[in-house]
Amino acid sequence: MAQSYEDRILRVLDYIHDNPAGDLSLDRLADVAAMSRFHWHRVFRALTGETCGQSVRRIRLHRAAVALANSDASIEDIAATVGYPNRYSFSRAFTTAYGHAPGAFRAKGQHLPPMALRDPKELFMYDVTLRTEPARRLVTVPHIGPYAEIGRAFEHFSALVNSRNLWPNLGPVMGVYMDAPGEVPEAELRSFAGAEYRGTDTPEGLEPFEIPGGKSAILTFKGPYAGLSAAYDSLFGGWLPQSGETPADEPCYEIYLNDPRSTAPEELLTEIVLPLK
Repeated sequence: MAQSYEDRILRVLDYIHDNPAGDLSLDRLADVAAMSRFHWHRVFRALTGETCGQSVRRIRLHRAAVALANSDASIEDIAATVGYPNRYSFSRAFTTAYGHAPGAFRAKGQHLPPMALRDPKELFMYDVTLRTEPARRLVTVPHIGPYAEIGRAFEHFSALVNSRNLWPNLGPVMGVYMDAPGEVPEAELRSFAGAEYRGTDTPEGLEPFEIPGGKSAILTFKGPYAGLSAAYDSLFGGWLPQSGETPADEPCYEIYLNDPRSTAPEELLTEIVLPLK
């Protein structure tokens, strides 16, 4: 696909992420893409696998889920920040996508208030297994900023891969998280969105990333990505201190076992991989 079409897709995805409460109508997004509204929706769907409306709804509701899980903001305020005119329309859309009303989603335990120290007995314990991971070569899109906003990088990655028909050369979709939240300012957190690559030369516009592999702890999390922070707390605050294992000097990464575009949030499966010495 011509570079100009990639640029249009990426520009529109950036606009959606930057303006969740703004006008994200098909006409407006066609204007952002600088393309006829009669053809833009076909281009977008062909290259991303979603309609514009589906992408807008998914991105808005994911941002809302993150806010519900990680803040004390009112449901009305969260609804407004992601472009819903009132609590009721937001609640209907959120319940349809996530299987729970916003208040119930927050009450399920996804929301963890800041604590200086948490008793391990208070943590929900997930099953953790040990596995020898293979060395992997990834192609990625880098992201700097809050980990909860890495979705933007994944949107870019997917658009580039679709436009160049790279999926046959790719393995699992993965995210690599370089820094420790709380130790590094949110605006400076480094991460990479990508997938294992079985080709040779790194495609233009993507960055290579090497994972050495080796002994690793694997926590499999089922549920919305917004709940992953609780799983990390369980892995590091519950399992690791009792395991006798020592983390290697390598970043954690996540392996995404299904596609959020075609999987209900409650059914999403994510492997959190902690490299060990």
